[in-house]
Amino acid sequence: MNHDHGMAAPPLSMNGTSGMHYGKKMMMMHMTFFWGKDAEILFSGWPGRRLGGGMYALALIFIFFLAFLVEWISHSRLIKPGGANNMWAGVVQSLLHALRVGLAYLVMLAVMSFNGGVFLMAIAGHMLGFLLFGSRVFKRNMDILSSEKTSDLPPMSC
Repeated sequence: MNHDHGMAAPPLSMNGTSGMHYGKKMMMMHMTFFWGKDAEILFSGWPGRRLGGGMYALALIFIFFLAFLVEWISHSRLIKPGGANNMWAGVVQSLLHALRVGLAYLVMLAVMSFNGGVFLMAIAGHMLGFLLFGSRVFKRNMDILSSEKTSDLPPMSC
């Protein structure tokens, strides 16, 4: 009995890419990590092949910044404690959560480009952000021992 419902997997080439046809244009999608500046990250045509590796470097900096921003939002205290208006604090907290999740999804989509440089920059951005905002490195001893809430948002979980 045939259970594939007429769907066939796209053929894999020798370099680990899968081809998908869109009109007359053939789009190649990597199925393994690769190194190189010729990658499409987040949307079609970006960073592209213009300006040599300059746009690729800008894309790597952008991914680093996104990952860093996710960590900053995850460990920030933007809502004043003891505020009188819980409704407003809840709305701000919900907006911060939505922003954090949206940025984390953008980082995930960029990593799904399977470009090794993008992957390393995403990890580096998360690492530096956690080092500065979430680790004990820049906290005073009183902050570490305190059972007080350390951020506005709960920890991210899968």
